[in-house]
Amino acid sequence: MPMENPPHPGEIIRDLYLEPLALTVTQAAAGLGVTRKTFSLLLNGHAGISPEMAVRLSKAFGRTPESWLRLQMQYDLAQVSQRVNLAQIKSFVVSTDAVVAVGG
Repeated sequence: MPMENPPHPGEIIRDLYLEPLALTVTQAAAGLGVTRKTFSLLLNGHAGISPEMAVRLSKAFGRTPESWLRLQMQYDLAQVSQRVNLAQIKSFVVSTDAVVAVGG
């Protein structure tokens, strides 16, 4: 089942937080305690939200760290689901006797 294509979390940060608050990348990076380059990579979709960044974003913008990580996970899963050929992957099930390969 194909997943919808959610936006990168950096796009969400830019659209829902930086623009309404009129924050520059430099101001937001300083407030988060990270370099401008680090924050710019996130905003432009070249880096993801790490657990550490999730804690920083939570303090700065008020969502829970888990919600920031969930945004990243949803984005990552959607990207991977477009690349992984599931037909090449075997399914394994646990029986009462042993683990056996099923299908493919």
